Amino acid sequence: MSDTEGLRRSASGTEGLRRANTGAVLRALRELGPSTRSELATHTGLAKATVGVIVADLEAARAVAEEGSRPGVRGRPGRPVALRGDRFVSLGLELNVDYVSAVVLDLAGDIVSTTSRAGGTSDDLSDLARSALDEHVGADDVLVGTTLAVPALVRADDRTVAWAPNLRVEWADLADALGSLVPDVRVGVSNDANCAAYAESHHGAARGASHALYVTGTVGIGAGIVQDGELVRGGAGFAGEVGHMAVGDSTALCGCGRRGCWEASIGMKAMLAAVDMSELDTPLRTAEAVAERAATDASVRDGLERVGRDVGLGIAVLSTVLDPEVVVMGGYFAVLGDLVLEPARRTLDERLVSAAQVRPELRTSTLGIEAAALGAAEQSFGPVLLGEVDLLA
Repeated sequence: MSDTEGLRRSASGTEGLRRANTGAVLRALRELGPSTRSELATHTGLAKATVGVIVADLEAARAVAEEGSRPGVRGRPGRPVALRGDRFVSLGLELNVDYVSAVVLDLAGDIVSTTSRAGGTSDDLSDLARSALDEHVGADDVLVGTTLAVPALVRADDRTVAWAPNLRVEWADLADALGSLVPDVRVGVSNDANCAAYAESHHGAARGASHALYVTGTVGIGAGIVQDGELVRGGAGFAGEVGHMAVGDSTALCGCGRRGCWEASIGMKAMLAAVDMSELDTPLRTAEAVAERAATDASVRDGLERVGRDVGLGIAVLSTVLDPEVVVMGGYFAVLGDLVLEPARRTLDERLVSAAQVRPELRTSTLGIEAAALGAAEQSFGPVLLGEVDLLA
């Protein structure tokens, strides 16, 4: 190996270490909130001098700022450092069967904007993404990444859509369209349930839970699994494709072409068939109309009771395999709440294999229809927080 090559490798290793250490400080600030340099050094295991250099670089980049001083244990007051939200942002998008969503998130983890529209085509998504960028990402902002959430099997490369039975989209054309909107910015693709689970774990109903399961509730049914704040993806990245378990009505035809899938018994179309109502322009409005009718119509309540029992059957299977602490129900389930979840809880109690098995707590999503787009935006910051992408470049 030549001296020049050795120097180049050494510099590359040093640069990688600097990025990793910077990511550690950024993650600590996300987890702890405003913190002194001493607190950051203790949390990250880095030397205080190293933390000081990183904080100075981040201040120069307008990624962090000092807050008012507070007394330290000894010596002069420590000055807490806080993440700034006025420069670095990410864009999270969702393309679903009948709606599109966009969320702009800042480095501090605060939502800059959130928007949903009826639609389900690549043109709908491109128009919404363009509006979000034009209205909420200014000339002085730095877009660190964009992630698209889709109801599909997405390979572990976070780019390749392997199977999307409910969507009719030309994926290559869509990727090109998004790439032209955000040139020189990393564009990733992720499963919608994974994105929503990630959002609930960091912003919503699953915060503080060490092991959580998120179940979608739109036309498709999927799940995201989160362990200690990180997604469980499986060997090929396909973990959580629960909508096609053989649970529920064995004769019901699913969108995948088979019969007997859980999705065919509890997906939104199945729910609407059970209550004899029509779909409106978005899942949220549809669910709100069903909830309103259920308040005065016993037949609607009976239909939701049947759906709830099938929900409970599937969660019992998942609980036996995964043993989640919390199960968060999203999509239309969040709007209908106990109309579906109470029969699901009763069925879950009946179907758990042993009294020793602890029933997971069933919660409704707190993030609404934009949960997947929010999780997609949060995932776009992942390479920065992990030190894989240089925020200071």
